[in-house]
Amino acid sequence: MALLGGVCACVRASDVLCVIRTRARTMRVLLTGGAGFIGSHVATRLATTYADYQIVVVDKLDYCSSKKNLERIVSLPNVTFVKGDVRSFDLVTYVLNSEKIDVVMHFAAQSHVDNSFGNSYEFTRNNFEGTHALLEACRRATETKIKRFLHVSTDEVYGENLSDSNTEHESLLTPTNPYAATKAGAEMLVMAYGRSYGLPFIITRGNNVYGPNQYPEKAIPKFAILASRGDKIAIHGDGLATRSYMHVDDAARAFDVVLHAGETSQIYNIGSREERTVISVARDVCEILGKNPDDAITHVEDRAFNDRRYFIDSTKLLALGWRQEVEWTQGLRETVEWFTTRDLKAYWKNFESALLPHPRFGGDEDADDAAREGTSAT
Repeated sequence: MALLGGVCACVRASDVLCVIRTRARTMRVLLTGGAGFIGSHVATRLATTYADYQIVVVDKLDYCSSKKNLERIVSLPNVTFVKGDVRSFDLVTYVLNSEKIDVVMHFAAQSHVDNSFGNSYEFTRNNFEGTHALLEACRRATETKIKRFLHVSTDEVYGENLSDSNTEHESLLTPTNPYAATKAGAEMLVMAYGRSYGLPFIITRGNNVYGPNQYPEKAIPKFAILASRGDKIAIHGDGLATRSYMHVDDAARAFDVVLHAGETSQIYNIGSREERTVISVARDVCEILGKNPDDAITHVEDRAFNDRRYFIDSTKLLALGWRQEVEWTQGLRETVEWFTTRDLKAYWKNFESALLPHPRFGGDEDADDAAREGTSAT
């Protein structure tokens, strides 16, 4: 097993790997998309847990990201923020060489399925071309050698699954929307660079993540904001599509574990235990806010295609010692409170159009223009 940062793993009687971090050496981490939702939580965890690690965040500050997401760490001596686009080969090359980067965690991506139906080419530019530029910069870096390239993908690359759960190396990739297709394509590039150029990669495929700092185009923050205002929560179709939800703190710990204890050339599912229908999530949000769901919820036209179910098997991740800790009721209540007690415009200038049942790309006109001109968002 290839372990990084002096991590050793020992099998106990329970056959569960116990990860012990001795951290024999430091890391110099390039974290793309680090001002976005999950990326910012991972950057914060690494910077505060490992003071001897250097964390370089690259983010172009697209509509769904915010530098305010990094306010806890941006002034720390081991954190550097670079505003930039991972599609810029020259910029990424400069950062890799000047900062002597040896670990890359690639979070930058467009990720909202609704947007991909109307602006599919932007997803190709951001998710596929951006990943290719980053990979090529890593391959050609002259002043450093990449020891680990952790590529963040999604469970949606598996496509709809109505029966068994998906496992990393036994399930075919059958994406059903443009977003998922671009993420699957990016995975193929990462694996090709591993095979052709010896790039030591790891791929993760995660399910739905929720928590503070998430841009309100996603279901839980959108539901919380709308219900708190007394506006209708619009449910796509019958609302019976099922999803697995993981709190962002659990997700950040999973990335920490995979970074340090995962094997290179391997894929790890990052999935939660429970499945919930979209309409049940809306009802839970209403209960927290004291709203009558029968009055608060309405149904609208479904997406062009809406997968009924995703479910992934996370046995490989569990074997590294990770466990899900944040219980749904607690995590949801804390998340709803976060979104209903803060000035959200301090994070995102204009998110109102993201609250529409079928939002347009980017959440506002400025963001639409930025998206047309730029690439890899968070």
